[in-house]
Amino acid sequence: MKFREFFRSKAITLCFLGIGGIIITVFLLYSKVSLGLIGIAIGFLALLVICWLVCNYLVERSKLNHLFQLQQQLTEPYLLGELLPLPNNLVERQYYEVMKIISRSAIGIVEQSVREKEEYCDYVESWIHEIKTPLTACSLILANDADPRKLKRELKRADNLTESILYYARMRSVERDNQIQRFQVAPVINEAVKSQMELLIAANVSIDVSGDFMVYSDQKPLCFILKQLLINSAKYSPGCHIVITAENGTITVEDNGIGIPKHELGRVTERGFTGTNGRRLGGSTGMGLYLVKELCNQLEISLEIQSEPSKYTRISFTFPNLTKM
Repeated sequence: MKFREFFRSKAITLCFLGIGGIIITVFLLYSKVSLGLIGIAIGFLALLVICWLVCNYLVERSKLNHLFQLQQQLTEPYLLGELLPLPNNLVERQYYEVMKIISRSAIGIVEQSVREKEEYCDYVESWIHEIKTPLTACSLILANDADPRKLKRELKRADNLTESILYYARMRSVERDNQIQRFQVAPVINEAVKSQMELLIAANVSIDVSGDFMVYSDQKPLCFILKQLLINSAKYSPGCHIVITAENGTITVEDNGIGIPKHELGRVTERGFTGTNGRRLGGSTGMGLYLVKELCNQLEISLEIQSEPSKYTRISFTFPNLTKM
């Protein structure tokens, strides 16, 4: 900081001091004080002002140099707000408190961004490893008998994985492109079942669908949600029977497969949680039910998961305040 800049910042204070000096001089003249004493008083006052300016300048410059050094030492400049020295001036202290709030908010945003970036990179890495399986299977099928049914099944697995990462990427964006409209749920359920028919047949999974109702929601995410449940049933419970019912504003998907251990029920929708069944089979990203939960939150759908090992898994989707029977 240059002295000229500091001097300009004190212009208002110096103006008032000058006015005060003029008033004192006039008062002394009317009091018939000798000009010599008035000159000494004015000179003493000017000396005090100069000393005050110089000392204040040196103190302020020292503070600014200290801040500059702190800034140079930090690899992350947004952390500077946490290292600011506590000022003595009341106004400066208020600014200090405001800067603390801004700094902590910035740190929180940066940490969240870093965490989301790491989570995204981890998911992409696991997704790359998982998608290798159907791609490798396609290569082996083509190199051998080139069975069209097997090839379509593996391509469907790759397509499902691609759709999952696309939905995950969309959920991270600030703008949502949900298209809420009025529709019947039965066609959406049938579309989800039809899209996964190759996997269901290959896993020897049978399915019954019944019921219908009108709802205000987004068809595409709802279809994706149902697909994820069908994929999970085919993957973790081959040979099971799935029953999908739609009634009274609730879609229920239930299978009689291996079920979910009780101590894992509260965590199955956590990001990256694979659980006992996922670790046993391997090749799971643990993102299926996480995506289901996030999409349900976006669409204001109530999600409930019930299960008993070796008996059933029941997942219900309720559309509160959105259904019209």
